[in-house]
Amino acid sequence: MDATFEGNPDEPWLQYIDGPMTDTQQYATDKPMKACFANASISNPWRQTGWITMNQQLKVLQDSGVISEMETRDAGDDDNQQIADIDYFISEGNCDAFIISPNSTAALTPAVERACETGKPVVVFDRGVETDCATTFIHPIGGYAWGIATANFLVENLEEGDKVVALRILPGVDVLETRWGAAKQIFDENGIDAVDYFTEANPETIKQIITDELTKGEVQGVWMDAGDGAVAAIEAFEDAGMELPVMTGEDEMSFLRKWEETGLTGLAPVYSNFQWRTPLLALEKIAAGEPVPTEWVLPQEPITEDQRADYLEANEGMPDGHYAKFGGEDLPGYPEVWQERQIP
Repeated sequence: MDATFEGNPDEPWLQYIDGPMTDTQQYATDKPMKACFANASISNPWRQTGWITMNQQLKVLQDSGVISEMETRDAGDDDNQQIADIDYFISEGNCDAFIISPNSTAALTPAVERACETGKPVVVFDRGVETDCATTFIHPIGGYAWGIATANFLVENLEEGDKVVALRILPGVDVLETRWGAAKQIFDENGIDAVDYFTEANPETIKQIITDELTKGEVQGVWMDAGDGAVAAIEAFEDAGMELPVMTGEDEMSFLRKWEETGLTGLAPVYSNFQWRTPLLALEKIAAGEPVPTEWVLPQEPITEDQRADYLEANEGMPDGHYAKFGGEDLPGYPEVWQERQIP
């Protein structure tokens, strides 16, 4: 979290923490590459925002002759479907490179290993798998950093014995498990009474959980492992006429706007959405035979209250499901493509 990043801070999607590099000279080519992308899903606003940005980055690399096309298969949040998608790409035999954003960690590991066995470059990003065979694994600093920053914020603004409701999306995803693992340890060490629930990011489920907890007594804090249901949590307090909690959400515009509107004590942790550009830019380097970080760790910094106004202004006109740190301002189609949510 205190590391120095290599590269230009104005292009955080290309920055990385210094570490082992993968030699890619064997993949160097002057021919446009066909990329095959096995995506977990575009079933939530964070993934939709990144998918839009990725496709705009793709246009740049198609225009420059680096990538001919990107064939994409969407698994719809289903492990078995994504495994079948990867195996389809392998058997098809027309992929010059694989990009994989795993649905879950353990289940996708064998399929990623099979992709590696083809001898083609494999780029894994966002969620990880239990193998280091990929040419590069791209991700922001990660879940532990999210959990540490958010739990410390709540501890600093609450008293020992206060109650925190932790809202979690789903089990079994590495970046989500580590967010909660770090936060729970900090809550336990500081005497915070934290109860956690899985919500699948369903606003109605979130409202019901908060409402039920408020009937049992006061809730002083809300912690989330992803913020796209944050507004529903706030509305549950408003509906009950209760004092708003100290809360962590995310850099989704709906939370930033509600945070400003209500004046609650908040923090917007960030799981850098601009990472959706990086896999394609990694292929650009691989095609040029340039080394790439074996583990490509991108910056990840929360938005604090004193930064909120700047991000609201920079993203004025963007829909509520947009993410403030999407990092696509220099890409073609900005801002209209993101404003209109032109999802390919």
